[in-house]
Amino acid sequence: MSEENVREKKKGGFARKFFTSVGLGIAFGIFAGIGFLGVKIVYDVLPVDEMLISAGLKEAPEVEEPTLTLQFAECGVLVSEANALAIADEGVSGEILDVPEVVKQTMPSIVSINLTSDVSYHGMKQEVKSAGSGIIVGQNENELLIATNYHVVEGGKEIKVQFCDGTEGLATVKGQDIPMDLAVMSVSLEELTEETKDQIKIIQLGNSDELVVGEAAIAIGNSLGYGQSVTVGVISALNREMVLENGETGIFIQTDAAINQGNSGGALLNTKGELIGINSNKMGGTYVEGMGYAIPITTAEPIISQIMNKEELVALPDEEQSYLGISGATLTSSMASQQAVRPPLGIYVASVVEDGPAEKAGLKRGDVITKFEGNSLATMEELQEYLAAYAAGTTVTVTYERLEDGEYVEYECQITLEKKDS
Repeated sequence: MSEENVREKKKGGFARKFFTSVGLGIAFGIFAGIGFLGVKIVYDVLPVDEMLISAGLKEAPEVEEPTLTLQFAECGVLVSEANALAIADEGVSGEILDVPEVVKQTMPSIVSINLTSDVSYHGMKQEVKSAGSGIIVGQNENELLIATNYHVVEGGKEIKVQFCDGTEGLATVKGQDIPMDLAVMSVSLEELTEETKDQIKIIQLGNSDELVVGEAAIAIGNSLGYGQSVTVGVISALNREMVLENGETGIFIQTDAAINQGNSGGALLNTKGELIGINSNKMGGTYVEGMGYAIPITTAEPIISQIMNKEELVALPDEEQSYLGISGATLTSSMASQQAVRPPLGIYVASVVEDGPAEKAGLKRGDVITKFEGNSLATMEELQEYLAAYAAGTTVTVTYERLEDGEYVEYECQITLEKKDS
């Protein structure tokens, strides 16, 4: 064999050995990796530590009990796991219903309101129709009582209420609290058929003070005047402070359940079918999305109760009726919005009778009377009804507001009423 052939043979043998060694190394690495992976899988899946601890071959480590901390972004309050569970339990205590069951249970308590009113455009009156919602909150011997927003029924010359069975009844405004945007209407029970009386029912009140941010909320109302509709969301915020159009500050529940035009005066419910708020589309309006507001029921309930229990005004004989000594006009929302400084709603004092009861008490032209004996006044006709029911010589408390240094300031005065012809 030649020396050249020997070199080629040796060269070829070295190459084979090299690649063989590399291949064996790769194979060893793959099998070793598979082995380690298998051990890890077995270790992860099987309770190896528990087996070793049970066999006494390993000491159990000391483990601290984990704690869960939740942060509510609205108020920045840190809540421990125990408190968070307590809040959750409190928020869902009692019978929990699904949405269809809540709707079925509460729809007989919700009404649609259809309103006809006169609106002035450039000095000309035009009849307009609007819609809203209401909630059946009580009943006495003669009347069915329905709560709603004041702005829903403001200026209504005809108010029709439609019940869950499709029947309608004429309603009158029993009273209102204008700063709180609340009103109570009454429908004579004589207008209702026995079938309607059997189907409708009074809403069950909840406690809005016990609400928790994030819990479910259900809104029902006469959206856009098409009839009752249902939207679902959560409680987005509590104790939301908002400045109203009249300058008053109110505290509201915020929800992302859609509240559209016509929903005003409707119900905000919890998952137990309890009333927790009275919806108001006027707050926020159409400028934002996913931010609806409701008057908390714990705020609204005492006001509604006071209006419900207000004594019926009974006109006295003409010779016993009294007068206040002013000429005035109803100050509506549309009129108020046109003023440089927005006045409160109520009775605008156009003039004061010289040496009359009002002047003696200090009232002046330009004042706005807002309450009579603690009752919120909406129209001049309502003031006249009070004067017809109060005898001359009676001393009453009148609340009014006066424009001073660019803002309206509230005052109270005692007025001794006099005879109409004096």
